[in-house]
Amino acid sequence: MAVEVLMPKMGMAMKEGTVSHWNKQVGDLVSKGEVIASISSEKIEADLEAPADGVLLKIAVSEWEGVPPGTVIGYIGHPSEQIVEETAATATLEAAAPEAREELPAASTAMAPMAATPASSKEVKISPVARKLAEAAGLPLESLIGTGPAGRITKEDVEKAIADRETKQTVAPEDDQRAAVAGKETVEQLPVSGMRKVIASRMMASLRESAQLTITARADVTDLIAWQQKMNEVTQKEHDTKLTLTDLIAKATVLALQKHKQVNSAYLDERIHRYGHVHLGIAVALEQGLVVPVVRHAESVSLPDLSRRIKALAAQAREGTLGMEEMQGSTFSITNLGAYGIEFFTPVLNPPEAGILGVGAVQDTPVFVGEEVRRRSLLPLSLTFDHRVLDGAPAAEFLHTLRKYLEEPYRMLL
Repeated sequence: MAVEVLMPKMGMAMKEGTVSHWNKQVGDLVSKGEVIASISSEKIEADLEAPADGVLLKIAVSEWEGVPPGTVIGYIGHPSEQIVEETAATATLEAAAPEAREELPAASTAMAPMAATPASSKEVKISPVARKLAEAAGLPLESLIGTGPAGRITKEDVEKAIADRETKQTVAPEDDQRAAVAGKETVEQLPVSGMRKVIASRMMASLRESAQLTITARADVTDLIAWQQKMNEVTQKEHDTKLTLTDLIAKATVLALQKHKQVNSAYLDERIHRYGHVHLGIAVALEQGLVVPVVRHAESVSLPDLSRRIKALAAQAREGTLGMEEMQGSTFSITNLGAYGIEFFTPVLNPPEAGILGVGAVQDTPVFVGEEVRRRSLLPLSLTFDHRVLDGAPAAEFLHTLRKYLEEPYRMLL
């Protein structure tokens, strides 16, 4: 009997999973434990392993199609094996009289042409991906012809309709040269699903539902960088970890948040929730999008432990092994674009947090120190905060305290 390949449930809050990519096609040999597809859900990307040895007999869910967890997305079995899909129609047929079952071929023949007729405007059978493509292209659903099972409109049906429409468009003679150039242009339409869909909705909701303002400052981290190098001689030997500039910024941020708790807050249900603990979110950039794993109770861990936790969570994020519980509950976040040479930027709040710190690239700059011009290392800082929770002055005071810790790093030990 064919083995069902199910959409896994990745996290308690998962409501829908998407097949990002099928690594195998129908007829390909697969081994138990071999990766056969990539699955995405909200902010989690994961590999799906084959549950058994055999051949991929059928792909039941197309790429970029979203389905609830537990849905059968494919079947694995022997090459000659028949797939038995239990449906209400099948159960009814089995219970019918032999005479009724003998009439099935004629009924099936009569129904076959219906798969090639335009869909009804009242009840359109169409896959979620096909619906999105059709709506984006402005195609009326009732004008589409479905070639899928029972007349279901597939992604391929919509793509064909778009191509046919473009072919029928006429070009005026004076636009021949322009058309020749346009004919060389290609546009790739990518469905918004999985991680990208969640990021898009959360960021739009963040901008729509909060009063965001960004202030900036530069911190002189010349002494901090020198201090980091000296500290690493000890931390590598005694704590088996190497401190990064991000680790030190995170520690300074936690200390500053403890002194300015109004920044470590959230606006929820017409109330300001001010937190005594610091669950620090550290943004990690992945190929599929941005994730923000959370270091819980960052205020209670030492600098070496904070460094280890940040590195461990970043590694899990890149390996795709983060759970939803490890990306929820942050009270303040840090996002760092310094590796890309960016200086100041405007980070968007990670709801429902009241603050997020953007870190830019360190710039070596000539600075007046008394009457002398010296080379100093300046770090750009961008603080976005929710103006519903705090005003510009307390936000500036937080940034001032943070700069103090970064410019006089010995304060972190006091």
